[in-house]
Amino acid sequence: MARKPHDAHRHIGVLPAYPFYGGPPISPDTTARATVAELLRDLDAEGVERALVLPNYGVPDPDVAFGLNQLALEAAQADDRVRCGLWVSPKASDAARNDEALGLAREDGVAALKTSFLLGGSPTDPDCAEQLDRVFTTAADLGLVVHVHTSPGAASDVDQVGRLVERYGDATRIHLVHLGGGMSGHLKLIGGRFFDWIEAGKQVYTDTSWAIGFAPTWLAQEVERRGTGHDRVLFATDTPWGDFAGEHARLAAAAGDGALADAFFHQNFEALYG
Repeated sequence: MARKPHDAHRHIGVLPAYPFYGGPPISPDTTARATVAELLRDLDAEGVERALVLPNYGVPDPDVAFGLNQLALEAAQADDRVRCGLWVSPKASDAARNDEALGLAREDGVAALKTSFLLGGSPTDPDCAEQLDRVFTTAADLGLVVHVHTSPGAASDVDQVGRLVERYGDATRIHLVHLGGGMSGHLKLIGGRFFDWIEAGKQVYTDTSWAIGFAPTWLAQEVERRGTGHDRVLFATDTPWGDFAGEHARLAAAAGDGALADAFFHQNFEALYG
């Protein structure tokens, strides 16, 4: 591909060390960037033409991810190559923090709202109903995308997150990160649900970050076989939790160097994130 790729999912901000799973405090996000200048240097070094940048998250302190919203917004307003997503929470206890985050949603450069259940809550938890409805309806009203983490099991499983697609996907564009996030998610999405949702008119998208090796190839084959979904798949690195070289090589091998690759690496980002 002659054109530089667009990255539909990477993070900014360095997380504090945390004792995950009862171990000592660690800092696994070794390629995380603390400044906009460092982020832009990475884009230059990797040859990334455009990027959606999101606050880094993962430690169970809501103030950390919310506190990085301003940095993500700064990145989007510093360089036309960058669009940003704002961190929002499904939890009722974060309602006031969501007030502040959603107050930034009309700012120049904002293209998405990012949420995850890794830090608590679930799509079926009554405690989350009000904030989830607020996030998805605000995104629909402002023309933003809701960016949702997926991973197998618990509240981030496709079985759970899929309820949000079914509930909100008619009016709101929903980007399901990580193609389900693992074997069971890949089998559920590529095996039918992703295409069923598209055919039902749901505005659902995905990316292949974290995907197991077979999945991008199978996804590309199913897109070609079914004749749909070519406009719903995006390239993403999830840096610092993923890496450009590996993610790019895997999707490029699956998509080839023709129209499908152009859609995955360029056109779909432009259509979804501007």
